[in-house]
Amino acid sequence: MKPISIAIVGGGTAGWMAANLFAQKWADKPVNITLIESPDIGIIGVGEGSTPTLKRFFNMLDISESQWMPECNATYKVNIRFKDWSPQSGIESYSHPFTSQVDTFTSRSFHVNTRTRRLGLDTYVTPEDFFLNGVLANQGKGPVAPSNFPFIMEYGYHFDSALLGQFLAKTAQSKGVNHLQAKVTDVTRHQSGDIASVITQEQGEISADFFVDCTGFSALLMDKTLGVNFKSYKDNLFNDSAVVMPTAIDDVIPVETLATALSTGWVWKIPLTNRYGNGYVFSSDFITNDAAETEFRKHLGTLNDDTTCHHLKMKVGRLDKQWSHNCISIGLSQGFIEPLEATALHLVQLSLEMFIEQFEKGGFSNQHQQHYNEFTSERFERVRDYIVAHYKMNTRTDSEYWRANRDNTELSRSLIQILNSWFNREDLTDEIHRQHLQSHFDTSSWHCLLAGYGAFPPLAEKQPNQGDLYQDNNIEQFLSGCALNFKNHNNNLQFK
Repeated sequence: MKPISIAIVGGGTAGWMAANLFAQKWADKPVNITLIESPDIGIIGVGEGSTPTLKRFFNMLDISESQWMPECNATYKVNIRFKDWSPQSGIESYSHPFTSQVDTFTSRSFHVNTRTRRLGLDTYVTPEDFFLNGVLANQGKGPVAPSNFPFIMEYGYHFDSALLGQFLAKTAQSKGVNHLQAKVTDVTRHQSGDIASVITQEQGEISADFFVDCTGFSALLMDKTLGVNFKSYKDNLFNDSAVVMPTAIDDVIPVETLATALSTGWVWKIPLTNRYGNGYVFSSDFITNDAAETEFRKHLGTLNDDTTCHHLKMKVGRLDKQWSHNCISIGLSQGFIEPLEATALHLVQLSLEMFIEQFEKGGFSNQHQQHYNEFTSERFERVRDYIVAHYKMNTRTDSEYWRANRDNTELSRSLIQILNSWFNREDLTDEIHRQHLQSHFDTSSWHCLLAGYGAFPPLAEKQPNQGDLYQDNNIEQFLSGCALNFKNHNNNLQFK
């Protein structure tokens, strides 16, 4: 093949993930990769979480956890705990664990029990107790399995996003990626409409065959240059702001993200090795920044603390096309579906993997651009549905914000069909497979959400007192036995 040059405009975690994957996948190809990032853009190193896809990312780069986790103050994540989202159901909190190989023995019992409970029969339906990671989280244990444990464990991470970006930058440069610190002031285009070059303040004109827009919400290349339309999710997802600040870490470091509902949104609590990262995600249509910060500080117990809070704005939605002309968008420039369920890097990685596959399959041309755009758009839409369901299903009555979310009728056809399947007492797994949704959030994830909110009818008067698979299959004993193979989370973080 003829040599090809790729310019990644913008750094951060998304830009450096792209640089690393390109360098790794095309190490034997004449592909020259340059990353251009502005020297005057500061990054707030908030605590961030991931899904298990990040584990696959590091495996692809052959980077061990002992190499990157200590440098990024990272911890393990097996679970997301949702607190105070459905008080009217009597459920104070529920968990959404990441599913592992061993859960193939228990997850069907959970699915069957929830359907039996929807028929009015009294079965056990606490989500985290049917999955090994849920049991580990409750016991404060990490997910690192001994070599004799015969099942593959899946889990995510918590990390400092600024430190992760720095680590990935060093790694990419060691793979031959050219790093330029320069502020882009203009963009030139060919007559065909393709991007020809970027003009920078420090490095002059930089030309390339292909460009990657990692310029964040500004979307300098895709929006401001190519004019790709942005599809807002404002009608589905109300939150557009966040206020963040760190607090001291506990001696015993949790192995789960905590998402606590407040009056006008929710607060994340993400444990790193050196601190908690905390952030209140809210809608500016329902509360002012000052009032949100005050509520946030009260929640954290830091009302009289002089630690500075940082306020962030979020642009929730996605581009109509994420590959236009000779440019793709990755990260915040392609779209964002708020921090709930930690899908940001998940979507970055899936987009990059699909782009690499389709770009190479098409001989490093635009041949498969449409397929890529359909794939990424579908991913964003279906992830959006899962997040919308968290708000739609809430049972809070303390504010107009929560009532407006519950009354929201701007739901996709896919989400309506999922909810109808649940409330009509149908087989939800069949509906997930009918829609081919298992590669987005799978059937266990949907069961965790709906059961976790207590979305069940009243119990029937007459009970057969049988048919509870949690009891019949001795799931508590089975998972407790499995958990004996694991050590506490703090022990997992003692890298040698």
